[in-house]
Amino acid sequence: MKILLIIIDGLSDRPIPQLGNKTPLEVAKTPKLDFLAKRGICGLIEPYLMNERPKSDICHLALFGYDPKIYYLGRGPYEAAGIGIKLREGDVALRVNFATVDENLKVIDRRAGRIEKTQPLIKALSRVKIKGANLLLKKSYGHRAVLVLRGKNISPTIPDNDPQKVGERVRKTAKILDEFLDKAHQILENHPLNKKRIKNGLLPANYLLVRGAGQFRETPSFNKRYGFSSCCIAGGGLYKGIAKILGMDLIKVEGATGFANTNLKGKILSAKDALKKYDFIFLHIKAADSLAEDGNFRGKRDFIEKIDKNLKPLLSLKNVLIIVTADHSTCSLLKRHCREPIPILIYGNGQDLVKEFSEKACKKGRLGKIKQLDLTPRILKLTSL
Repeated sequence: MKILLIIIDGLSDRPIPQLGNKTPLEVAKTPKLDFLAKRGICGLIEPYLMNERPKSDICHLALFGYDPKIYYLGRGPYEAAGIGIKLREGDVALRVNFATVDENLKVIDRRAGRIEKTQPLIKALSRVKIKGANLLLKKSYGHRAVLVLRGKNISPTIPDNDPQKVGERVRKTAKILDEFLDKAHQILENHPLNKKRIKNGLLPANYLLVRGAGQFRETPSFNKRYGFSSCCIAGGGLYKGIAKILGMDLIKVEGATGFANTNLKGKILSAKDALKKYDFIFLHIKAADSLAEDGNFRGKRDFIEKIDKNLKPLLSLKNVLIIVTADHSTCSLLKRHCREPIPILIYGNGQDLVKEFSEKACKKGRLGKIKQLDLTPRILKLTSL
């Protein structure tokens, strides 16, 4: 059987008083997801935890059957691979925000007013030289970028300089990186683009906040590990990066983004078409997570409904195991990832008594509660029955 894994990022939630003490998924009108749940088997997944709260990159590794304690590289390498940087063994990669700081290096805005036009700044910074490492800075999206340190014996144990809070001073990090950040700050402070932004009443992008350092090393291929041909359809760079490092092919879909305006129809039709060539398709849909992080539980409900409306082309598939779940829950009232169990439906081999797709309904499903790291082995058993 072919396998289509649909990850609706941050899908599950806690009950919300304004929604009648139900979750956005419970109140959403989802006839197609309910169709799949009624004719499939359901359950709950316990998210993989390495810290207090689940993280997207770690949870995705677990979903694919890779124990994060063994294979996790740190966030930076996945972000780098996701925007097309060809990493070499030993490269250290970090996530970057263009930010605004005051004269005392206290953070005014971690996103520099959500600046988007950062290419001139990156071009200016590309001329900075640091002894002991070659530097590569590449734009991601909006205010974000990725920084790669390449050289001999560069340690990945680089502390974040990002305090994660406005009003706090940026932290010191590794010596080699601090030298670069100081030089970068001087260039950014005097860059014509930032002077123009100040003149126009906008925040200057005068500092780089870095976090999520990780060192690249080869990860065993998903295809060789399971004997599959596989591909990924996603809008967000992180998910493309994870797939790429695992050896999956990336399928580009016009208009596919990590936002609520993503081309859902195009992504789903591309996934259906990819089944002709690939054994395993990983389809990632992001915005439910972002909406919940903004506290927009009604927007999350509406986006879930929008996903459901676009699922019709998948309902007639034959000899395909369709799995719908999430990487983690995102709680709208807390505006962050949370530890709540995640609903899962598996359509195409077996049926239980669940009548709809929701956190509460899936709790009664035949799958019971399974650990995230055990999902892929469980799927493989179903494809071989």
